[in-house]
Amino acid sequence: MLKRYGDILPESFGGYVEPFLGAGAMFVWAYKKNPDATFVLNDYNESIMAIYEAVKSDVRPFMERMDELSAKYLPLEKGDRKAFYYALREEHAFHYEKWSRTEEAASLYFLMKTGFNGIWQTNKNTDGRFGTPSGLLNQKDKVYDKANVLEWHAALQNCTLMTGDFAQTLDKVESGAYVFLDPPYRGSFTQYGVDFDDAMQNRVVDYLNKSASKGAYTLMSNRDVGDGFFEERKGNNELVYFDVVYTAGRRKKNKEGKHEAKKACEILMIGKK
Repeated sequence: MLKRYGDILPESFGGYVEPFLGAGAMFVWAYKKNPDATFVLNDYNESIMAIYEAVKSDVRPFMERMDELSAKYLPLEKGDRKAFYYALREEHAFHYEKWSRTEEAASLYFLMKTGFNGIWQTNKNTDGRFGTPSGLLNQKDKVYDKANVLEWHAALQNCTLMTGDFAQTLDKVESGAYVFLDPPYRGSFTQYGVDFDDAMQNRVVDYLNKSASKGAYTLMSNRDVGDGFFEERKGNNELVYFDVVYTAGRRKKNKEGKHEAKKACEILMIGKK
């Protein structure tokens, strides 16, 4: 993702605000670009933010729980790994109260590392909590990268972590900041625990405009579904288009009956003051 953005990304910034953190790929870029900046990271998904909180403030117990689960999982054959995955997912869905906040966060992290493509889905069978199916379950000698977790621990020390509606971060935006908006894309089937309809997309565009008016360099990524939605809301902002191929999620069958990757068009809206 970041490679195709090229020189669209800012050369300098004093603060960084990401209202839809998710996996945090842009934050990693921003931290490496300016580790001395002030960072504000938010996501509506409390469970995801609990992982970041645990890695920031309770990393050793977090890793101990990951190691405990890994030690049980790695010696198993694939069939037993699958049973282990779904038993843990069941615990996480219905019996998480027995765990500490850190144990719960680490258990979810383990599920995301062994689930399908690391994506987030919910369903009725998991009481609205994490419900992604198991992945390939072909890990060889480790489930997670300990060094990477410790790198995140160091990076998060200079971050304000927030959970809730993205608009609450607007007060944190200052002149000279870099604001990156990566909301659930239009037309996305993945559920994030909130119905992100076009009214919400309008709010994101409004947030972009208000951030730009404060003097922040603001980018918003999304999907162009060909109905002119973002063109109609462009205003003075700039739109850049990228042709992409999605290798995760639902795939259509071609004429030969094989599933093929889904082609799509993504956009970047660049806020103008």
